[in-house]
Formats: sequence, structure tokens, C-alpha cells
Amino acid sequence: MATRYWAVSLPVHNSASTLWNNLQDQISKRSFDTPLYRFNIPNLRVGTLDSLLSLSDDLFKSNSFIEGVSHKIRRQIEELERVSGLETNALTVDGVPIDSYLTRFVWDEAKYPTMSPLREMVDGIHTQVAKIEDDLKVRVAEYNNVRGQLNAINRKQSGSLAVRDLSNLVKPEDIITSEHLVTLLVIVPKYSLKDWLSSYETLTSYVVPRSSKKLYEDNEYALYTVTLFGRVADNFRTSARERGFQTRDFEYSPEGQESRKQELEKLIQDQDSLRSSLLQWCYASYGEVFSSWMHFCAVRVFAESILRYGLPPSFLACVLSPSVKGEKKVRSILEGLCDSANSTYWKTEDEGGAMVGLGGDADTHPYVSFTINIA
Repeated sequence: MATRYWAVSLPVHNSASTLWNNLQDQISKRSFDTPLYRFNIPNLRVGTLDSLLSLSDDLFKSNSFIEGVSHKIRRQIEELERVSGLETNALTVDGVPIDSYLTRFVWDEAKYPTMSPLREMVDGIHTQVAKIEDDLKVRVAEYNNVRGQLNAINRKQSGSLAVRDLSNLVKPEDIITSEHLVTLLVIVPKYSLKDWLSSYETLTSYVVPRSSKKLYEDNEYALYTVTLFGRVADNFRTSARERGFQTRDFEYSPEGQESRKQELEKLIQDQDSLRSSLLQWCYASYGEVFSSWMHFCAVRVFAESILRYGLPPSFLACVLSPSVKGEKKVRSILEGLCDSANSTYWKTEDEGGAMVGLGGDADTHPYVSFTINIA
């Protein structure tokens, strides 16, 4: 699928059908690998010259905004599909692939009445797309919030023993709690394992001999238990810290563990639900934004053609997708069909022309032309 197109209009001096046939003939002979399509734009309400000039100043900015929102939604779709492990679905507008929607464009009269003022139409499209962007921000923030909570829990469960949650590593039988005895959990660096095993019984008095048991180890640390009299627990912690052993505060709670488990399961369900609904919303909203964007492009071609060629509207609009290598040849074909005595005036400064520095992405050519990047 091509992702870069030119929206172009040429002035019609005699017959639009004759000009179209000439264009097709020239492209097929000199740049046969360039896809070429008619861009069917209805007769829109022109308004005054002042309103057209005012509108022209805003068309580029609005186009950049709408294009940016469409790309933002597309990137969000790609990210959600990647995270979900789903195959990439073709982006569509009401079931029609987006490249086909552009190359077989049909104006939606019900949604965009042709008798509406151009300014009203452009502002309406901009407002609609801005509302979709705001909605996207809210939905993505909600999804990222749940995703962030899950990531935080996963980091606690999979991080270093020095910081991670220990509740899923300790069983009830590992902990002894009585009127006099307590069990402490100690994090021992792996390079100090021998030192721990040979010294823990003497770090303070009243340590139960041979009570230390290894529960778990990772790349850096090992988790040990040790049982001792509760009244010397603080002394043991101080001595252990001086030898480089970290005592972790831990209180075994079956209720707390079950609560954390339920919280995790709920967050996973919420994330999956939000991801699915966000993905479906993005598919639908992308189609809506893309459709609005193509109607906006049609308005832009129409307005710029009137400003360039004058009234009454008499121009041929088309969409092309030349290869990078074929661009210069296609430009030459389009310029030749303009039949403009002033074509040199529109060339760029490097080409010796005088018309330099037109705003936006409208290239300096004797015809209307701007680029549509659909991906």
C-alpha cells in the first residue's frame, strides 16, 4: 500500500475529460509505475475572495493538526496490537481500506452539505477532530493508569530481594511467632553466604541454633529466616546490619495476601478490558478522523484552485503516488499540462524562478499541489 500521495489540481482550459485523458496518456508513457486517480470534488460554496484568502492562511495549520491526530491514533493502534500480540488489521473507513477511500474518494453530502460556507466546514472538521483527540487523551490516560499500577506491582514481585514484595515467597510454616520467639527475614548478599551461615547464631544472644533456612535466591541475594527470642530482635537487626545483612520487616497475613491477589487479578482484568475497548475505539475513531481529513483535503484543493485559477471553478483534481525516483518526471508532466505561459515564474529559486516562499507545504509549481502522508 502506498503511504505518500500528491493531491494535485490542474487548470482546465477546454475539457476536463480531454485533460484527464492527456494526463493518463502522459503518465502511462513516461511514468507508468505512478498510480493515478481522479479526486472527485463537488462544486462547493465559494464565498468572497476575502473569505477565501483568510481561509487559505489557516488551511495548512489545520491540515497539520488533523494529520497529526490521525497519525497519533494509528500509532496507538500499533502499540495496542503489539502489546496484545494481535495481527495488524488494515485501517478502514466504514470497512473500506484507507488507501482505497482516498483513491476512490466520494464526497459525503449528508455529513458535509456542499452549500455550507467553506469556513464553517473547515471549522466543523477541526472541532470534531479536536474533540476526538481530547477523548483519546482521556482514554489513554485511564488505560496507562491501570497499566502503571500493574507494572508497579510486577516490579515489586520481580525486582531484587532487597526491595521486592516477599509475601509470595514466604509460607505460613516458615514463620514462628509465639509469646517469646519470633522469626526474622534476612537478605544476604550471595558473596556473604558462608559468612552468614557461620555467624548468624552469634550476632546476638538467644538465637535458636540451626534455625536459619534459605527460602529463595536471585542473582544477587538470598532470603533466609532466623528464629530468636523477641526481646533481642532489635540487637540482632543492628548486628546484622553491621555485617552487611539486611533484615526485612515482614508480617505474614493470609488475609492481606489474598487481598493483594484479588487486587492483582482485578487490575489484570481492568487492563485487558480497557485495552480492548481502547483498541476498538481507536479503529472507529481513526476511520472518522481519516474521512474528515480527506474531506478537508478536498476543501483545500478546491479553495487553493479558486485562488490560483480564478472563477468560475474550472480545474481537474487528481491524486498520484509517484516513486521518489519518478517525482521529477511526474512534475514535468504536470507542468507541461498546465499550459501556463508563466510556469517559469512558479519554479523554485534553484530553478531560476521568481515565486519563492509560499506558505505551508504547497510547493512552488504552476498548479496546486500538496502531499498527503497517510502513514
